[in-house]
Amino acid sequence: MISAPFPVPSRFPALGTTIFTVMSRLAAECGAVNLSQGFPDFQAEPALFDAVHRAMAAGRNQYAPMAGMPELRHAIAGKVAALYGTAYDAESEITVTAGATQALFTAIAAFVGPGDEAIVFEPVYDSYGPAIETVGGRVRPSRLAFPGYRPDWDHVASLINPRTRMIVVNSPHNPTGSLLSAADLDTLAGLVRDTRIVVLSDEVYEHIAFGGRHESLCRHPELAARSLVVSSFGKTYHITGWKVGYVVAPAALTAEFRKVHQFNVFTVNTPAQLGIAEYMADPARYLGLADFYRQKRDRFAALLAATPFELLPCHGTYFQLARYDAISDRPDREFSEWLTREVGVAVIPVSAFYHNGHDDRVVRFCFAKRDETLEEAAERLRRL
Repeated sequence: MISAPFPVPSRFPALGTTIFTVMSRLAAECGAVNLSQGFPDFQAEPALFDAVHRAMAAGRNQYAPMAGMPELRHAIAGKVAALYGTAYDAESEITVTAGATQALFTAIAAFVGPGDEAIVFEPVYDSYGPAIETVGGRVRPSRLAFPGYRPDWDHVASLINPRTRMIVVNSPHNPTGSLLSAADLDTLAGLVRDTRIVVLSDEVYEHIAFGGRHESLCRHPELAARSLVVSSFGKTYHITGWKVGYVVAPAALTAEFRKVHQFNVFTVNTPAQLGIAEYMADPARYLGLADFYRQKRDRFAALLAATPFELLPCHGTYFQLARYDAISDRPDREFSEWLTREVGVAVIPVSAFYHNGHDDRVVRFCFAKRDETLEEAAERLRRL
């Protein structure tokens, strides 16, 4: 181990390692079934790998254009138009990114500056706040109402002021599985009307909505005009490790986004882009995703029916929240560590998604797993 010759100052002394890394490491150490971090433990279809290999074998291995391969941007434009009825220009309004997290950070860096404020909804995915603070912004949280996890729009309205530069929304919502409705989008549009507020919409689970159609901000003309909408091929095609996502936004917003994107990433893996573009030609490969995960959600719920957990409604994503009041009165972080070490199933404590550690005694399971994995986890949990 090499020691630094001077004390290393920290810009973020209170910021620790992400809870996903912590719980996955603990799961590995304990030999626990890992239902904590949100990644599938099954493969994508061989046809996707074959498409990427064809691109590699054809010599398509050099830098892609900064905005992404034209083939993929046109495929994205076609998908968005077909699903949401909005025509984005593939050249000036679609950018391929190194996963959704990079897209979110780049969008925040492009539009939030020192002293600006950004509104987020808690429980909140853990990358938003650090990104906002990294660029000198201030996080203004609005708590989703428990247990239904619905926005309190009156509270959001009270947070808006001349320093508000961005509102970050996430639907289908991680970690709660809740969905924004068409009425929610109308209310949001009314709140930002006649302001210069930019909306950043994290829609990486857009194809995993169970309670009706996904209400993308792309579908809402007034919001689409001021929004950057982020999605992820990793979530859609079971390839989280490829780190390929995209942003759609009006040309003026895209131009500012790309000013940052060109210097913090520049471009994304070329053959992966080309393989995904070819694979997207069959819409059934993403249109069938909701049914695929609905079956997993329902199977997991049936498996846990004999346990003391109280499952909360899951309307989207591949995450299931559960209350554990009947099992323990431990704080959720302590309970999650105990469950991993002593029972052999790793989960995420939902307090990790609140800036102040607010604890409703709820944990998050990921059910994007093989049936055998879910069955093994359930067998261990039924011993509680």
